[in-house]
Amino acid sequence: MSSDCCKSGFKWEGTPTGTEATFAGTKTYVTGESKSIAILYIHDIFGWTFPNARVLADYYAEKANATVYVPDFFDGEIVSPEMLDDPTKQASFSIPDFISRHSKELRYPAILNFATELRNQYDKVGTIGFCYGGWAVFRLGAKDQGLVDCISTAHPSLLEDSEIESLVVPTQILSPEHDFAFTDELKEQCNQVIPRNNVPYEYVYFPGLVHGFATRGDRNDDVQREGLERAARSAVNWFREWLH
Repeated sequence: MSSDCCKSGFKWEGTPTGTEATFAGTKTYVTGESKSIAILYIHDIFGWTFPNARVLADYYAEKANATVYVPDFFDGEIVSPEMLDDPTKQASFSIPDFISRHSKELRYPAILNFATELRNQYDKVGTIGFCYGGWAVFRLGAKDQGLVDCISTAHPSLLEDSEIESLVVPTQILSPEHDFAFTDELKEQCNQVIPRNNVPYEYVYFPGLVHGFATRGDRNDDVQREGLERAARSAVNWFREWLH
């Protein structure tokens, strides 16, 4: 398996029901009506306009009774979902070049600012990150931050040892069997370090599935559909437990 998993998958059917707004100086998709509970959704490379992300955010807002925010953390760059159906566009899209344009050093300040504003306005704040967004939720859940009450992540990318070791909030990981980014070594480290640090922890394993399944899985394939739906339900249950 390679980083090709980051730029492949399937676009889902569905019409987002939220609105676009500006929050903390950032263009954002907002869905839900809660005045006390917020969830920050940190997207994968397909960004804040990706229909799958918005449909999933709508589901979290409804089922977890929260207001969900999907901000643009790529400073206006949009990766078209058309790439999912076009092998030529996939081949020409460079993941390393994309990451260099959106390094942690460049993008984390805006993520931190956004989470800080949510904390100022809501009683409880959770966050979930997919692929690229995975490392960011770990940082937000670190000691001395005090910004979020729980985190969840599916197939996180770019994760570092220090980000795992610094966690102090309830943590959920939605982990496929096959993942080039969230390697067996990183999985083992999470499963050892997080409980050892006395952090409430839930590791949900998805046999047979691959990196990207929770946001770009094929709904027409029974195994993938069941996996992505189970991942969505698991995240909702996690947020209901720690935010309500």
